Amino acid sequence: MTILTSLLGTKALGLLVMLQEGATAGASPETGTQFTITEMVKNMGGVAIAVVVVLLIMSVYSIAIMVERYLTYSAAKKQSREFAPRVAQALKNDRIEEAINISDKHRKSHLAMVVSSGLQEFRAHEASADISGDEIEASKRALQRAIAIKTAEFKRGLSGLATIGSTAPFVGLFGTVFGIINAFRGMKNAESAGIAAVAGGISEALFTTALGLLVAVPAVWLFNYFTGKVDGFVVEMDNSASELVDYFIKNRTKQLKP
Repeated sequence: MTILTSLLGTKALGLLVMLQEGATAGASPETGTQFTITEMVKNMGGVAIAVVVVLLIMSVYSIAIMVERYLTYSAAKKQSREFAPRVAQALKNDRIEEAINISDKHRKSHLAMVVSSGLQEFRAHEASADISGDEIEASKRALQRAIAIKTAEFKRGLSGLATIGSTAPFVGLFGTVFGIINAFRGMKNAESAGIAAVAGGISEALFTTALGLLVAVPAVWLFNYFTGKVDGFVVEMDNSASELVDYFIKNRTKQLKP
């Protein structure tokens, strides 16, 4: 039993020594496993670098759109909250000129633009003895045009986010394909070598794929978020236009009464 234990201990010791030597050899600089992201980027091929540059440009462009749209929507929401009660009070007292002046002071508000367009069209016919149904229809068309213009302004740049969100993964995939090609070329040129021969190409492929997803995912998220905000703004503008048309009809009814 003592001899068997001694033999097993000797074999175990020898196995530990072999594992330690293998680990030391694998960690040596000559095997190339000292592989950081910085070294990987330095060793990238021309195609991979071009893909990374394109993805970085797309990322900067999408971030610029995100910041600009966020500031635009925040300003529109803030000014609309200030504008709505003030213009409602002015229209309640039939002070159309004051309501138009209030609208002009809130140029970033989507509600102010819609209300101002309708009131200006209505004011052009208010001096007449009778406000006909055709004149109210003209005010409706002015409101619809204002809503269409403001909706287009709110959607500006969102198509760019959608394009980046849908194409960035494919740009990264393009770099992935060339990375895999380089990996197989290294495997062919060094048939007797180990994983180190193809590690560079594989890591290059995975890096471009990850970067493409990193650019695409925030763009898709923000596109969906901003689209929801625009839909909410459109609903608010439609409601304001409807309320303004009701005001025009009530004003016409007052004029028709003897």
